[in-house]
Amino acid sequence: MANDEARWVARAGAGDAAAFRHLVDAHSAALFRVCARITGDRALAEDAVQEAFFNAYRHLREFDGRSAFSTWLHRIAVNAALGEMRKRNRTEAALPEDDDAADALASALEGPPGPERVARSAESGRDIATQLRRMSGIERTAFVLRHHEGQSIEEISETLSLSTSASKQAIFRAVRKLRGALEPDGVEA
Repeated sequence: MANDEARWVARAGAGDAAAFRHLVDAHSAALFRVCARITGDRALAEDAVQEAFFNAYRHLREFDGRSAFSTWLHRIAVNAALGEMRKRNRTEAALPEDDDAADALASALEGPPGPERVARSAESGRDIATQLRRMSGIERTAFVLRHHEGQSIEEISETLSLSTSASKQAIFRAVRKLRGALEPDGVEA
């Protein structure tokens, strides 16, 4: 698969528009998911993805293959999402009510999905969404990259242009805020 993608990247870098379109089709859904989680706004996410692909196309010849193409593209998309938030003066973008975190929480709870479980899950989902909105853009982005995208601390550090310890701190603060939302009576651990 990586070899196949390398051929598409090489062709696109040589000016083959169909090859670049193939790369766009292959990666657009994943980039939209990460941008939507970072910005919390569909329109901002769409703008960020479009900007990311535009920048990737402009700089495709500079891609050196030291990392996977998808990693390189994700870094561009994350930077575009953060740029869109800054550009529109939206450091604390609203997150959608049906965030994936609420879905994950609901499926993690034990027992049959009775009315009490549904109510508890909905309340927890609202608490999580509120806490995500309160996070800084860096905290939310670091959390999304780590816990939704599965990136390593080193990849997050590179993407956000932070030191490893600063990336760890951003993730730690984000997790602490979310944990606080899930503790009884909102008490932080």
